[in-house]
Amino acid sequence: MGIVMGTFSLPNKQVNYHIDTADDDMEMTMASHRPEGLNQLEAQTNFSKGELQVLYRGFKNECPSGIVNEETFKQIYSQFFPHGDASTYAHYLFNAFDTAHSGSIKFEEFVAALSILLKGSVTEKLQWTFNLYDINRDGYISKDEMTDIVRAIYDMMGKYTYPVLKTDAPKQHVDAFFQKMDKNRDGVVTLDEFILSCQEDENIMRSLELFENVI
Repeated sequence: MGIVMGTFSLPNKQVNYHIDTADDDMEMTMASHRPEGLNQLEAQTNFSKGELQVLYRGFKNECPSGIVNEETFKQIYSQFFPHGDASTYAHYLFNAFDTAHSGSIKFEEFVAALSILLKGSVTEKLQWTFNLYDINRDGYISKDEMTDIVRAIYDMMGKYTYPVLKTDAPKQHVDAFFQKMDKNRDGVVTLDEFILSCQEDENIMRSLELFENVI
């Protein structure tokens, strides 16, 4: 999932929003959940006030209540991957966006994550990706966790994208990652190992594009 300069874009689809900025602040006060002010969000993220107005209009268009629950998130996300099953990956992605663990995503959480993914440093992006893979939030990525994420991505992309993949492709992908990332061979990948491995290996960075393209 990506948003770039006035365009709410996801893989295979872009929706352009016309923004009437004069009434935007008024609309923000009318939602069931009232987000923080634009000035505060501008200070907390890497987005300009104009970009935040565009993002909010797109968010409100999909989620008039000002928040989105997991089921709605899955429905929105899955429509952009008609050739596969995106529900499992959307579940993991929802949990990564839901930093308050409240069962719903507020606009503030949404733009905070996008700020990192689209305008953050390499380290910030890798930290966010690490948290996505750390499903049980214990500070480590196990091989099972990464396998679950990778399998969910392959399921989402579907046979239309990967017509000749073998059933063991996710496992092979993860085995290759772990061989390079698990420096001390203890069976888990720490944040430091993850960041170091990605930064020092161009092949891993290119492989990570598979995940970045479906965020």
